[in-house]
Amino acid sequence: MSLTLDSRQRAMLKEMGVKVWSRVVPVQAPGERAARTVRTTPTADTSAMVVQPRVAGAETMDWAALQQAVADCRACALCNGRKHTVFGMGGLEPPNAGRPPVANWLIVGEAPGDQEDLSGLPFVGPAGQLLDSMLKAMGLDRKRGAAVGDGQAAQGSYIANVLKCRPPSNRNPEGEEVAQCAPYLRRQIELLQPRIILAMGRFAAQALLHDSVPDVHSLPLGKLRGQVHSYRGIPVVVTYHPAYLLRALGDKAKAWADLCLAMQRFSDP
Repeated sequence: MSLTLDSRQRAMLKEMGVKVWSRVVPVQAPGERAARTVRTTPTADTSAMVVQPRVAGAETMDWAALQQAVADCRACALCNGRKHTVFGMGGLEPPNAGRPPVANWLIVGEAPGDQEDLSGLPFVGPAGQLLDSMLKAMGLDRKRGAAVGDGQAAQGSYIANVLKCRPPSNRNPEGEEVAQCAPYLRRQIELLQPRIILAMGRFAAQALLHDSVPDVHSLPLGKLRGQVHSYRGIPVVVTYHPAYLLRALGDKAKAWADLCLAMQRFSDP
């Protein structure tokens, strides 16, 4: 099958990364055999579409090795569209010599969005601004890791997501994607050893509570709020995702009640 392309079409295909190979036989002189022009169809470079098995051994990695494993991960198709992986940020002290940062609070979101994909940092868009306000109201600051004052000891917070790569068009995470990223979040929690986890949004709640709450995947978020759950012995409080709260301003009071529940549980002996 031949395909005739003009110069503008060829330029467009080049910008898209599609290679066009062509071999043109010169036109013969009058009286000679008619020339035959042969052009091949555009051939896409499929090397970027390769999905590779996840590197084994996440359960024994130190913090630096885990971060590198996430950066190199190509275990699902999300690797093809990302600009950066989003590992997380926060803590009282930066990680050092493979050790994790110090954080008593772990905030778990769902997946990176556009701005997170560009920056490689979690919650940096409008939802991140609301999250910062929520943390400030709790006496926390993810940029410094903690807020110290009014006689309170530094607490430290770390922010991570269930997925480490942005889903296209910011769609909901898919089951296979969550499954591929699960060992990374599990190891982050094992290394951080937070005193409490704040699960923001339905997918964060499902990822953390699927072993402890029956039928968690079929329960609405409202059924998971208002109580303290457990992830491998660590208290978990479920609340709304900040992106949802930007659309449903009336539920901000409910989210504040969730934060108060989490602060009360954190202060319990």
